[in-house]
Amino acid sequence: MTSDDLKVTRSEDGAIVRLDLPGGELTSSTASQFSDRCSEIAQDRDVKIVVVSSLGTDFCVGAAKDLDRAEVVPDPASALAAVSVPVVGLFSGKCHSVGLEIALCCDIRVGARDSTFELSDPMMGIMPMWGGTQRLPRAIGTGRATTMLLLGKSISSDVAISWGILHELTDTPEKTLEEQLVLLLGSGPIALAMAKESVYRGTELPLRDALRLEGDLNHQLAATQDRDEGLRSFFAKRPPDFSGR
Repeated sequence: MTSDDLKVTRSEDGAIVRLDLPGGELTSSTASQFSDRCSEIAQDRDVKIVVVSSLGTDFCVGAAKDLDRAEVVPDPASALAAVSVPVVGLFSGKCHSVGLEIALCCDIRVGARDSTFELSDPMMGIMPMWGGTQRLPRAIGTGRATTMLLLGKSISSDVAISWGILHELTDTPEKTLEEQLVLLLGSGPIALAMAKESVYRGTELPLRDALRLEGDLNHQLAATQDRDEGLRSFFAKRPPDFSGR
């Protein structure tokens, strides 16, 4: 394993896949590995949860000199966004530039106290091109996004959670991650994937069409074994045993 290799770990039952960036600068090799693994995960029906984190002190400080962002196709952010199952991001240290663009594609974002967030690419004469100018304002609002983009503002973990970049701030990241994985694994995987689809697709639609989308997904869910198991377990007053079917 070289210094720019992506570490991929899978739980014994195959339900959880963890993608650990090396930390530091994101190289072309790591970016390509990340995109490839995400594309594979998107086609793997056994995967129920993806965790994105880092082996280093920093999640990602930005792009390495060898990274031509236009040549990594699909880019890591788009590849991660195409994963239908819940994605939990765990961030520490610097989460800057391309690192933040990847982070914004995580559904649940957990930050350590020392984490900082920055998307100051325009200050260096370049544009974010992995969705940062679009996903950041959707996450925190236009005014806050332009403050970060146009003034190069780096924000602390306290500000990040108040603005909505982070969803949870913790002194014990791995313990918090474990608690969230338990909750996710106890939920219906099909319902989780459909809820995620409904949220992201719905925000791009007029309300009337978004409500129709939610209704259509509910009809699809009603035909699944998981829906029946959820009802049976509720009336039997026992934990559900979802099969993902």
